[in-house]
Amino acid sequence: MLGNNKFGDKWGTPDVIGVYKLSAIARLQPPPEIVSAEIKVDTSQLITAFGQACAYKLFSHKVYLVVPKQSKDEGRLESLCYRFGIGLVVFEPESIINPNFTLKMRALKGEPDYFYVNEYLEKLSKEQLKELFD
Repeated sequence: MLGNNKFGDKWGTPDVIGVYKLSAIARLQPPPEIVSAEIKVDTSQLITAFGQACAYKLFSHKVYLVVPKQSKDEGRLESLCYRFGIGLVVFEPESIINPNFTLKMRALKGEPDYFYVNEYLEKLSKEQLKELFD
């Protein structure tokens, strides 16, 4: 988990960032993939969330947007996510113990701009980098 403007710029910081990689015993090792997610509980912030998710495509191979299920704009958001290759996950905000996350659309893999990948990775601590890549 990141959030809290850890990257310190106007483009924002993902709420969650991770690295997808195969286990060390796999014969063929593809390069690691950076996966980011923007999570919003407030449905009045969906346009902001979508814009943030778009910005994360600069440094992520895959990006997900995670929003409450009961949004009246869910269909429009789903269509936008489809057009921009952003994955969409919905959840039930009333249920804190079991929010019932549902994958509506998988993110499409894209190549990030490695200039920004390296710029943002430089802003992480050694511990955070170790946690992501080891």
